[in-house]
Order: sequence, then structure tokens, then C-alpha cells
Amino acid sequence: MLDPTRQKPQADPRLRLILVTDGFGDPGRVEEIVRQATLGGVRCVQLREGKWSARAMLRACDTLRPILESVDGLLLVNDRVDVAATRRAHGVQIGHRSLPPELARQILCPESVLGYSAHDEEELSAAGKHGCDFALLSPVWPTTSKPNSAFLGPERAGQLTAAAPLPVIWLGGVNVETIRQIVDVPPNERPVGVAVRSAIMLTKDPQQAAQDLLAALPVA
Repeated sequence: MLDPTRQKPQADPRLRLILVTDGFGDPGRVEEIVRQATLGGVRCVQLREGKWSARAMLRACDTLRPILESVDGLLLVNDRVDVAATRRAHGVQIGHRSLPPELARQILCPESVLGYSAHDEEELSAAGKHGCDFALLSPVWPTTSKPNSAFLGPERAGQLTAAAPLPVIWLGGVNVETIRQIVDVPPNERPVGVAVRSAIMLTKDPQQAAQDLLAALPVA
């Protein structure tokens, strides 16, 4: 079980706002949005493009990593531990369908960032036990992709976050309006950051969208 009295590792401040790409598969579009989003303050990008081959992912990393490094940011690839192991990205985001976190940690270089996509207490506990640096907890709010699916809500998400053994970022239905609800969450239950897809990927002005999201977040 999760232990709310256990002290968590300190969160990387670059995880305050994570941009998750939306899988449309257009490298040029992804590059342009990432460039604009970093100008708006994004310091971590998760490259989630399930249709791309390993080589396509490598090519994208070669383009995107310098953009993130120019602002001291992080580039993570989704699920592709093999790509992350080449050090073309700064780390990898895995989940229950990926390699187990303890095996992923063995494969990755020591400085690689390892994130875990969690949905409940059991997954948060496992992520902390097996060497993950942070967890994405989702879905916190209803999402446009699955509007009728169950979601945690900020109260339950806050309870899980407070008891989790590692830093937690909230994902799912995150926008300026829902972020403002975090102010009403007790400080010890608040996430260290949020992750977004459509709130940046589908906007006409990714730079402004990133700035607005960061401005809405409670002071860390």
C-alpha cells in the first residue's frame, strides 16, 4: 500500500509542464509545435508517436533533442526503451504494456529519466519501488479522446498523489480551467506538474498556450 508518511525524492522542475505529442505522425508539425512550446516555457516533451518505426523515432530525436537542450529541457520517448537506450533521448515513459520498470532501468544508462504511466495505487507503488523518477497519473479529468470514460477527479487524484512514493504529474483533461482547480487541492496533495496533449498540440498558438498553462499552475 502507499505510505503517505514516506518522504518522496525531489521532483525535477522541468516536469512542471510536460507536452505529450498526439500521434498524428507528422514530423514537421511536431518539430514546429515543440519549438513554439519551448518558447512558451515547456521544458519536457514526451514523444508519443505510436505509428513511427524505431528509425523514424531516432530521426525525430535527432531533430528535437537539440531544441530541448537549448533550453535545458528533457526529451522523452514513449514506450521505446530501445530508442532511449541509444541516448538519443533523455529518457522514456513506460506503462503497464511496456517492459517492466525494473528491467527498463537495467537497460537504460544511469542518467536516463524513467517515467511511468499510472492509473491507481498499485501502479504508483510499483513505479516507486522499481526505480522510476516520476509517474503520470491519469485520467484526472474527462478527456476529449474518451469523454465517457471513468476519471479520478482532483480529490481522488490528490489522495493518491499525497501517498505516492515518487513525484506525480497529472494527465487527462488538463487545460487552463481544470488546472485552476488544483488551487483548491491541499498543498501536500498537489501534483508537481501537469502533462497536456490537445491543450498545446491542437491550439493555433502553442507558445501562448504553454504560457497560459504555466501561469495557471499554483506556485510550486
